[in-house]
Amino acid sequence: MAGPAFRAAPVRVRVPATSANLGPGFDAFGLALGLFDDVVVRVADSGLHIDIAGEGSETLPRDEKHLLVRSLRTAFDVLGGQPRGLEIVCANRIPHGRGLGSSSAAICAGIVAARAVTIGGESRLDEAALLELATEIEGHPDNVAACLLGGFTLSWMEAGAARAIRMEPAGSIVPVVFVPGKPVLTETARGLLPRSVPHVDAAANAGRAGLLVEALTRRPELLLPATEDRLHQEYRAPAMPDSAALVERLRADGIPAVISGAGPTVMALADAGTADKIEASAGAEWAANRLALDLRGASVLPLAPSGDI
Repeated sequence: MAGPAFRAAPVRVRVPATSANLGPGFDAFGLALGLFDDVVVRVADSGLHIDIAGEGSETLPRDEKHLLVRSLRTAFDVLGGQPRGLEIVCANRIPHGRGLGSSSAAICAGIVAARAVTIGGESRLDEAALLELATEIEGHPDNVAACLLGGFTLSWMEAGAARAIRMEPAGSIVPVVFVPGKPVLTETARGLLPRSVPHVDAAANAGRAGLLVEALTRRPELLLPATEDRLHQEYRAPAMPDSAALVERLRADGIPAVISGAGPTVMALADAGTADKIEASAGAEWAANRLALDLRGASVLPLAPSGDI
């Protein structure tokens, strides 16, 4: 059987940052944010060339070890075969190791770009298969679901396969993220979680997670009670005491605030009236950014006239 044919023209893929958990929706909820990594991929005659600008430009590998390249390779295998060479240009804006889904963005960019540059790729790798492949690489679906689908997502595993539904977040919600200077490894944060939790805490989280679906989509005035968590944030606080203290301070002021993913970034789900005030109140140790909600998810975009990102 002949391998796939590839487009001669480069493809440009844009992927959003994501925030998982959102308080009580541990390992299930995700929200796509208006902060993006852009990747341009072109099939070349031979070799592998990677150019990286922005986040990670001084630390990321420029060879087959790069997560984006590993994801491209995995997707090309599913699509029927590898191209002879690859030229990749990355413009990274999503901070690394901060709980904003940078690894999920790299994975989704890789598999979406591989599909886009392969002729007939969409018929070989549909949306459900994209989610399953991204989850296989990442290990869990919460961030990759939001990255691929945009908006507010709820993901789960069923018979070993990743599943997700997308919901439209209320347009009045304005995420404000507080990004600290130092990262916390996801493995470190996950290692602090206990093997079991009190039944009363699990029951409380189930109720708040259900409420959060209503609050995020239709009744944002309920976001403060809806974002209360008892399953993970308190246990992880020793690894990120400043983040835990900021969440507590914001919530005491009536602002729905959570740890973003495994941290240490803090996300407040504000409205237009309070977003600027919250952003201005951040201390010098935080990079505070008011973001839009991203409703598109991973997208193949036209190239700029110059061919640049």
